[in-house]
Amino acid sequence: MGLWSVLSFSAAILFLQMHRGHCANIIGGKESAPHSRPFMVALEGNYFCGGTLIQNNWVLTAAHCNIKKEATAILGAHSLSKKETEKQIFQITRVVAHPKFNSTTKENDIMLLQLNRKAKITQAVKTIKIPRTYEDIKAGTQCLVTGWGITENRGKISDMLREVNVTVIDRRICNDKKHYNSKPVVTMNMVCAGGIKKKRKDACKGDSGGPLVCGGIQRGITSFGEPEKCGYPQYPGVYTRLTKDYIEWIKKITGGNLG
Repeated sequence: MGLWSVLSFSAAILFLQMHRGHCANIIGGKESAPHSRPFMVALEGNYFCGGTLIQNNWVLTAAHCNIKKEATAILGAHSLSKKETEKQIFQITRVVAHPKFNSTTKENDIMLLQLNRKAKITQAVKTIKIPRTYEDIKAGTQCLVTGWGITENRGKISDMLREVNVTVIDRRICNDKKHYNSKPVVTMNMVCAGGIKKKRKDACKGDSGGPLVCGGIQRGITSFGEPEKCGYPQYPGVYTRLTKDYIEWIKKITGGNLG
């Protein structure tokens, strides 16, 4: 990609508005306090995705983002378009998608990106904690989703980082005929979460690859939703759950020492 510039990201924003069908969005949320989510990573490539810093030179994101080495990783950002002294810009030297990722079933939607150098840890750039225990997330748990995606279906992407609180929903509900009808099946490797009582709260396309944070720990990765129906109660967002197998895979690739 080359070095960061306002012009390059302005072009990226225009590109995203034209290709928003490929990217996940924050529905029903609010703007984050500037630099209050220091683990967030903006990934600028063929499509825009989010990610999280899990080591000072490793980023966790979704495999369906299809990030290439030509992509750029931006840490410490709040605004995508403004020059911010907190920003740190990186190239990607290694891309490792889960070897069993299935774009049809959405299973194993997880990817690791190695940065070309170590990030400088600051107030605006920090690693996120990932699970040390592997119990399932109980239905009713309140979690946080963050990203720069569009704020309404068919809308424009957000220049500022946004966030929304979502509620974990029982998989049996997500798989029933009133919801996803098991197309695809929401498995034990996934988490279903959104608004309840008809409240429109969701991540869907632009936030892909970003985190599902529960109790200050990243428990999932934004994976999929029903196209053009972000925030619809019958189609909650679905996230790759950070299970024991995934954590062990991450440690094997990165060498451990996770947040």
